[in-house]
Amino acid sequence: MTARASAHFRKAGWLPALLIAAALGTPGCYTAEVALLKSGLDSLRTQVDVMSARDSVSAQVIADTQRDLSEQKDLILSTRATATSTSRETAESLDRMEGKLDDIMARFRIASERQPPRSTSPPATPDSTAAGSAAKPAATTGNATQLYDQATTDLTQGRYAMALTGYRTYLQKNPDTDLADNAQYGAGECFFAQARFDSALVEYKQVGARWPGGDRAPAALYKVGLCQERLGRKDEAKQTFEDLVKRFPQSGEAQLARDRIGVKL
Repeated sequence: MTARASAHFRKAGWLPALLIAAALGTPGCYTAEVALLKSGLDSLRTQVDVMSARDSVSAQVIADTQRDLSEQKDLILSTRATATSTSRETAESLDRMEGKLDDIMARFRIASERQPPRSTSPPATPDSTAAGSAAKPAATTGNATQLYDQATTDLTQGRYAMALTGYRTYLQKNPDTDLADNAQYGAGECFFAQARFDSALVEYKQVGARWPGGDRAPAALYKVGLCQERLGRKDEAKQTFEDLVKRFPQSGEAQLARDRIGVKL
């Protein structure tokens, strides 16, 4: 074997070198050996291509797996955040619904519990009409009632600014009538319905301050507690509910207060 063949053998590897050496050593078989050498090289090239393809496929599988894992992680984090947000929104929605229910019940009581003014005077006669000319005109009472009724209608239909104006006008003109405490309570309802709990609190407290024994006192005191609760003043709200139960134990609002003390506070 020549020096050139030996160097080629060392550089190319044993199989190609062996084939080349065989071809050089046997001149008569040169063509067949070259063909064999070419076939061997093609086979090696094919194997290298297969291995490269396998490596490429494996790399792609690994990349796809990493991407899937990343997407699953993002989905889990997103689901956890959504669940937390949904729970918070559900609690807030329940609080809003509860407030609206309280508001609707209060409006219903205002409309249903108000009794129309009863006339206790005997039928008018010419003499009595003349004698009572100095008395308060009947039209005044009728106008006051209409003013109160219109304010209540505005409240129930969501026209809160108009309702508030009507109730305050009624209170200015008729501060000592049977409906005065209801009008003051209605003013509080105008603010409560708009979630303006600080202003509503002021109006409700006026009911208890000016008409402590009136029929609106239990409802107003209950609403005072609700306003305090929604303003984050939990201790004050609890004290208000306990005061309501103590002062008006047989009222429907007292039962509502007991429930809130036992469940929420």
